Amino acid sequence: MRSVRLWILAALLVLAGVGVAGWQLLPAKENGNRTITVGTTDDVTSLDPAGAYDAGSWALFSNVFQSLLTFEPGGAKPVPDAAKNCAFTDTGLRTYRCTLRDDLTFASGRKVTAADVKFSFDRIRLINDEVGPASLFSTLDSVDASGPTVTFRLSSPDATFPFKLATGAGSIVDSTRYPGHSLRTDTGADGTGPYVLKTYTKGTKAVLAPNPRYEGAVDDPGRPVVLRYYANSQALEAAWKQKRLDVVARQLPPALLAGLSPSDPAQRVTEADSAETRNLVLNVRARSPFHDPRVRRALASLVDREKLVDRTYKGTTEPLYGLIPAGITGHATSFFDDYPKPDPGKARALLTEAGVSLPVRFTYGFAEGRGAAGEEAAELERQLERDGLFKVTAEGFEWTDFQKRYAAGGLDAWAVGWVADYPDADTFGAPLVGTGNSMKNGYSDKDVDRLIQETQEDADRSRTADAFQRLQTDVARDVPLIPLWQRKEYVISTEDISGGEYLSDGTGVFRLWRLSWL
Repeated sequence: MRSVRLWILAALLVLAGVGVAGWQLLPAKENGNRTITVGTTDDVTSLDPAGAYDAGSWALFSNVFQSLLTFEPGGAKPVPDAAKNCAFTDTGLRTYRCTLRDDLTFASGRKVTAADVKFSFDRIRLINDEVGPASLFSTLDSVDASGPTVTFRLSSPDATFPFKLATGAGSIVDSTRYPGHSLRTDTGADGTGPYVLKTYTKGTKAVLAPNPRYEGAVDDPGRPVVLRYYANSQALEAAWKQKRLDVVARQLPPALLAGLSPSDPAQRVTEADSAETRNLVLNVRARSPFHDPRVRRALASLVDREKLVDRTYKGTTEPLYGLIPAGITGHATSFFDDYPKPDPGKARALLTEAGVSLPVRFTYGFAEGRGAAGEEAAELERQLERDGLFKVTAEGFEWTDFQKRYAAGGLDAWAVGWVADYPDADTFGAPLVGTGNSMKNGYSDKDVDRLIQETQEDADRSRTADAFQRLQTDVARDVPLIPLWQRKEYVISTEDISGGEYLSDGTGVFRLWRLSWL
């Protein structure tokens, strides 16, 4: 993936004269201990890194926990964080070794050891939580700890393994505070990140204080931060308009985003390219109405992305016709090639060939409160039912309930956003369409798995484009999911906050420590 390009639409600091209140003129040094309040609709599935594989949880993990590696703002390659150094020790990309920093301590004061690192990875795979990140380490065979050294042995070549270490799944936990065979269920978190989690209230807020013991890639642990969680975009918008927030990260209503003005002196707006996508995932198990690929192709033949983006998202997203988003090495428009425009005639012929009764009835689930998910569901329902070929039963669910329902096979189709785990096209391969993928839709294809493995075997990531494009051709043929759109990233702050442009940049790291008062 390329470094995310940033366009600063507005970076306006108004320093008025005599009439400005004194607090507005305080220099940054005097403002240093003032708390910054950040609002979002992203929920936290779990405070335990073994039990969460979602943007809201990983945003918190980026700040409370530390991984062996991390990404610098806009960076395309992982750099050391909790590790002094890391490298493959063989040309076959099967053995990866890291040496820990010698000055790492948990917030309790206990020294971090290589055994803690081994424990952290072993428990993720052992627990294998249904909505956890175990699938990300499908190539990890074993972890060894000796002195300050951690050695990862892989079952197959995987040039992307260092990228995976730099994600929230690579969070290092205190082995004395976390059970080895089950998730930790209290409201605490013991890590070595730039922040300490002081208090956490599910669905309401997380209070973070700079970690005085932190040592790693971050130069400045940052200012005190409160992350406030809102049930839906409308509640987040209301809090922003009532001036209860200093920064809004995700996700304001599309109509508000579309109407943002660069000339508004009361706020700063950062708009950026994003690697976040949204897909309509299809349950392909035997008892699902989408078990037959011809039924899945028929559904793909009816989706009108242009109208979806225009009517629901007001131009704040772009239509997506491939598994891998535009701007990332390997992007292709395979779904445009196979389904260039809505074609009810083609869809009817496919359903007739499949021998199914019309209309094909299916359940469609989405997470309530996530951007315009409800409006999106209504638009897709209208498109898919228009010609009498499908009958949709759409229902929204609370985020955690939604994840558990689709993971258990309780839905026929569901729309879910996908935020890149790391800046490489591989993050859209195995986690989305590989055997045992995190979408839990039952999809498995030998050709797709072979192409995924082929891309992982090449350390020169620029040479993987052809294999990724062939992979997307196969996905468009099988249709385990239907790409819908690619998001633009918005961060909005008051005029006296800086650093919003570094908060989220497509590397999977959420840098609260970059926020500061002017």
